[in-house]
Parts: sequence; structure tokens; C-alpha cells
Amino acid sequence: MNRVINVRSEIGPLKKVLLHRPGNELLNLTPDSLTRLLFDDIPFLPDAQKEHDEFANILKSNGVEVVYLEDLMADVLEISEEIENKFLRQFIFEAGIKTPKYKNLVFEYLKSFKNKKELVLKTMEGIKILEINRAKREIEQSLVDLVSEESDFLADPMPNLYFTRDPFASAGHGAILNKMYSVTRCRETIYAEYIFNYHPEYRVEKLYDRYLPYHIEGGDVLNLNEHVLAVGISQRTEPGAIDQLAKNIFRNPNCEIDTILAFNIPVSRAFMHLDTVFTQIDYDKFTYHPGIMETLQVFEITEGDIPDSDEDLNVREINGSLEEILEKYLHRKITLIPCAGGEKTSSEREQWNDGTNTLCIAPGVVVVYNRNNITNNILREHGIKVFEMTSAELSRGRGGPRCMSMPLIREDLK
Repeated sequence: MNRVINVRSEIGPLKKVLLHRPGNELLNLTPDSLTRLLFDDIPFLPDAQKEHDEFANILKSNGVEVVYLEDLMADVLEISEEIENKFLRQFIFEAGIKTPKYKNLVFEYLKSFKNKKELVLKTMEGIKILEINRAKREIEQSLVDLVSEESDFLADPMPNLYFTRDPFASAGHGAILNKMYSVTRCRETIYAEYIFNYHPEYRVEKLYDRYLPYHIEGGDVLNLNEHVLAVGISQRTEPGAIDQLAKNIFRNPNCEIDTILAFNIPVSRAFMHLDTVFTQIDYDKFTYHPGIMETLQVFEITEGDIPDSDEDLNVREINGSLEEILEKYLHRKITLIPCAGGEKTSSEREQWNDGTNTLCIAPGVVVVYNRNNITNNILREHGIKVFEMTSAELSRGRGGPRCMSMPLIREDLK
């Protein structure tokens, strides 16, 4: 059967992936907005785009079909004016534009875009006051006009969008549509919402919804096999979200996942998601950052004895080393490969530059940043085939190849 989403492992040969090519949203980062928009530095857009194109070409040359978020969303807006208008009203609301005057002026401005892809890219890029026709603005003066500068944003840019891993997660044949941790990233999930609701080729079952109260992000979700899902309790994913996700999964007759492993990792900017400290790269191999080991806790969540009740989950802490826990659930001997070989200074540096954020495109085949040379050489020593990509600019956003890719289809493992 052809599936819109089929992701039942982290290592099955990757056949289809969703990306977003960095756009003008990066040009709208400033030193004053960096912290609020979750960046540590401002990438140089032309080079960031070259690096991202290199990433996409590595995937394509290895038989992966690449689709782009902006193209799928443009397809949705082509369906009907009703859907477009609904999206624009929702975008304006979620951008925090509150005054009736600017709600109407921004709606009118966005409706002036006839090319739907250009319209989508503009919503991603951000909208400044100066882009709205001055004559229309001056028809009705307000305090907002008198105290605002022309360069102020009516709608903030969304520079984190090239990390397509986070707004939703593929799990089995469904999608976990996330409620993001940060206000600045919450709006990113609007695109997936419309794609999954309206795109004729991408209507899928949602295992979690962006309107639920608890935060969860895709970088914390790892498919260990068709029955076991790992989810990180992290800076950006709350325990309550994992409880709710587990209930939704166990109540869903179409979902094969029967066990969720919750990995409690330190709350830290450096360790923002589980996949920044722990990823699978082969049937029996994982990379990890040694800095998580002292405080790591793992909990098993399974269906309770009274389905559809308040007591429909069994939750227990799993004792043992990380190797022992993985061996129990994957039914094979496991090798853990420490970032930069475990040497403290090197591992902290390379983890910060996403040395453990590997994208596995087939068992034992990974895409990594070239800057993490110590870790990459150690992976080769363990028999891993390594494709390195340039990363001087993309890495400034604090995310690696796994962060920048959302698998839609992987072949099932034999």
C-alpha cells in the first residue's frame, strides 16, 4: 500500500523527505532580535542556501525524493480562495496583529500576491510596516502609527523554519503535529496543519495536535522500531505532552506502536532536543553525547489495564545502562559511540556543532556536518559510511542534518 507517511525506524532507507530552503527570513534577523528568535548568530544567506542545496543534492544522489515545505503549502493555497482566505486570517491572528486597521491592511497586502509560492515565502519572511502602502496607512492615524518605526515588524520572520524536524514528527503512518515550546516557533506548525488537512496527497492521521496544551517538538521524537517510540523530556518537550501522545497512540487502532520510552535529559540550550545528544546510525549503533549520562533517566510507558480511563497508562522507570535498555527493546547487542570519542573538551565543542545530530539515510550511512571531524572519523572507524556537508552558516542556527530534515517515507527494515 502507498502511504503518505511511512516511518517506522530511524535507519530504514530514506525514500522521501521534507525540507525548507532558507529564505529571506534570515535577512530579517538582527542583533536585537536574535535571542527572541532563538538564534545565536546571523547566518550569511547566500552561503546558507549553497550549503542547504549541497545537503539536498547529497540526499537526491542517494535516491531520496526531496519535497519542500513552501511548495506543498503553495499547492494548498491553489486549491481554493476560501482556503487561502482562511489561512491568511489565521496567519494574521497567530502573528499577533491585533488592531483592526492592520489586520485588514495586512490581509489586503498578502492578497496582492498572485504567485502562491511567493505569498507563502512572504509569510515566512516577515512583514514590516513599510511594506504596507503609506497612503492607506495614513487614512486613519493611530497611536500605533505615531510610536512605530517604518522598519518595525507587523509579523515577525520565522528563521527557524529550515529545521523542518521540529514542527511535526512522522511516526508509523501518522503525524505528530506539535505545539512548539517558543512563541516565535508556534506559528511554524500552521503550514503542516494546512498541508495535512487540505493537500490532496498529504492528508494524514494526526497522533497529536498543535492545539493541545503541552509542548512537544519533533527533535525529541525517535522511531526505534515499528513498536517502540523514543521521546525526549527536554527543554522543549513536556512530560504532559508525552502522556497525551501515549494515550492518543494506544487508542488508535491503526497505530502499531505499543511502547514509548521517555528519555529525561538535562534542560539546556545545548541539549535542546533528544536528537542533539542521541541518534541511531545503524542496526546496532548509536551516537551520543557523554554529558547526558550522569542524569539520564528512562521511563517505559505502555497501555494501562483500563483503556479510555484516567488510568490508561502504565509508567515505570527502567533501570540499567543505556546500552542495556536499548538492547532490551531492540533485541540485539548495541554499540554506543561517544561524540568526539568522549574527550570532554572536544565532545562539548562538537556536540554544540551538532556532532551527534546525524541523519541516517540507510543502515550505516549518515549525513553529517564536516566541521565535526573528530566524531566523523570515529564513525568511519566503526564502519559507518559518512557523507559530509559544508556547515559554516547553517550551523549558526544550532541544528544539524537531522534537524533540517523531516522523513516522510522510509523503507521498512527486513
